[in-house]
Amino acid sequence: MSAPTAARSTARELTVRAVVLGGLITLVFTAANVYLGLKVGLTFATAIPAAVISMSVLRYFRDHSIIENNIVQTIASAAGTLSAIVFVLPGLIMIGWWSGFPYWTTVAVCAIGGVLGVMYSIPLRRALVTGSDLPYPEGVAAAEVLKVGEASTDHESDVDSKGVDQNRGGMRAIVVGALGAALFSLLGSLKLLATEASVAFKAGSGATMVSGSLSLALIGVGHLVGVAVGIAMLVGLVISFFIILPVRTWGSGPGADESLLDLVERIFSEEVRMVGAGAIAVAAVWTLATVIGPILKGIIAAMASAKNRRAGNQVDITERDIPIQWVGLTVVIAMIPIGWLLWDFAADSHISDSLGGIIAVSIAFVFVIGLVVAAVCGYMAGLIGSSNSPISGVGILVVLCAALLIKVTHGAVSNDSEIDALVAYTLFTASVVFGVATISNDNLQDLKTGQLVGATPWKQQVSLIIGVLFGAVIIPPILSLMNNAFGFVGGVNANGVEGSLSAPQANLMSTLAKGVFGGDLNWALVGVGALIGCGVIAVDEVLKRSTSSLRLPPLAVGMGMYLPMSLTLIIPIGAFIGRYYDKWAARDKVDGERKKRLGILLATGLIVGESIYGVIFAGIVAATGDEAPLSVLGEGYGDSAQIVGVIVFALLVGGLYRYTQKRADSDFATMSLSKK
Repeated sequence: MSAPTAARSTARELTVRAVVLGGLITLVFTAANVYLGLKVGLTFATAIPAAVISMSVLRYFRDHSIIENNIVQTIASAAGTLSAIVFVLPGLIMIGWWSGFPYWTTVAVCAIGGVLGVMYSIPLRRALVTGSDLPYPEGVAAAEVLKVGEASTDHESDVDSKGVDQNRGGMRAIVVGALGAALFSLLGSLKLLATEASVAFKAGSGATMVSGSLSLALIGVGHLVGVAVGIAMLVGLVISFFIILPVRTWGSGPGADESLLDLVERIFSEEVRMVGAGAIAVAAVWTLATVIGPILKGIIAAMASAKNRRAGNQVDITERDIPIQWVGLTVVIAMIPIGWLLWDFAADSHISDSLGGIIAVSIAFVFVIGLVVAAVCGYMAGLIGSSNSPISGVGILVVLCAALLIKVTHGAVSNDSEIDALVAYTLFTASVVFGVATISNDNLQDLKTGQLVGATPWKQQVSLIIGVLFGAVIIPPILSLMNNAFGFVGGVNANGVEGSLSAPQANLMSTLAKGVFGGDLNWALVGVGALIGCGVIAVDEVLKRSTSSLRLPPLAVGMGMYLPMSLTLIIPIGAFIGRYYDKWAARDKVDGERKKRLGILLATGLIVGESIYGVIFAGIVAATGDEAPLSVLGEGYGDSAQIVGVIVFALLVGGLYRYTQKRADSDFATMSLSKK
């Protein structure tokens, strides 16, 4: 056992105070995530803000440690991520099947799906985390925050073989980046500038758009994921916005109450994203095929580790997972309550006659697709981070696959009542799988953080389960509160009031399920996406065999096709900025590694600042019921606000990186003088 590992093995890790603090943070973050997910269809990653809060609190306790802080952020992260279940469940109200959210049923769906997500991610840890070179930008960022915070608290230095203190200036880089990102977000909330710039224009007889979310967090994510992923996402962006979108809008014009930008955004949302979903589907299957070998090796390694521990042999703490036999037993036992939930949900519906066969197929679907979804979501999170991973795209594919399977099992549909029952049953089944997707999308980021700070995997996995249970208990009452207060568009709440919350993903998935059972879904769009996905895979394989460095990750291309340009344009820009900064740092043969790390910490700060501000702003919105509670200029000042936003954004990004470069040079000069 190495010295750092030996030291960590005696440190406090899974403690009562860590669980309590993680639970308290969960209450706030999960509530904010549920609200934002229902209102605008977005959620934020809670791991980094939770790590910052944990360090601020636990520093006042004796014997705190970096791995104890890691437990806090793990619990809060798992619970906050589970709130993405709102992308599916509200669909049951939108189609009129539910008028409210039954508490224990909703708790069970969240808890069982989440626990399955944790179980499926355990064998994936060895395949996609310890045995992979995926960047895991948010996992790395969270680890850097914890490391620098711990060094700052203990006044430690990390002197390398060249005598350079690698921690010098680290906390300052994080703080400066965080303040810059929070300041820009605040200016946006005040409506003093726009935080997104969009313009639509004609392309022949068609139309397209250019859009960018002025998000410093996305710049940070791009810096961390690197140029290869950034270029692949740009390829997907070009395919969707400069080939498919002009074709789909060819000869079309905006409606009476619609601008050209509204038309382009609508066609992208309703049609082009379906092409992207098809590309993601093919890329996901290919990704699973490429990682199935490492997954099996990971399972075998986990079994060998458990056998060694039972035999009394010493196993490094960083290799101790929950025993694989317990993982398998938990997965199998979980199928029993899933079957009962499905039976209870549809026993009195118009599909009761064929319910036995449908439930048997559904259980097999959850069992198999759960692992597929866990692997794919974990891989996507490893590529671009859990915040930017197109989890709703996976949800779309799950709904489509479930609907097709259930339709074949049920047989011919004779009336609208059967269609309604089948749509509702499909959404309910998909919600369990979606719980697996959301948790595995986040868990591997947390396990990457744990790997980097020397955490004990089984303790972190237990913490993930605790976080899931916290989230499962908290989410249903928040959903009910939102339904009773606002309701959902297209549905009527328990008080008979027509809803106002858009819940866009749930609405889309409900529409897709209806399309499958009603026979009016445009499968041609999905097929086109699948063909594009096959072409990208072929190109990537050619590049892999003919070059040593060029790659075109198919899943990253699919994500570039599916995600809005506002996201996919900024991440590659951040990647190229990061490449430029790293080349600058590499020119210094003595202090280059420290300078490069300061760039990583600046990027981390950009993510930290925007994430924490997002939590605070979400709380203000929820408390006031106002979508723009801080606005001083009402709706802003139109297109001029976009121009101001772009200028300020560019100046701020350039200024922050230039400041970091100057401070890095200054710190090294100071260290050199102090040695003399």
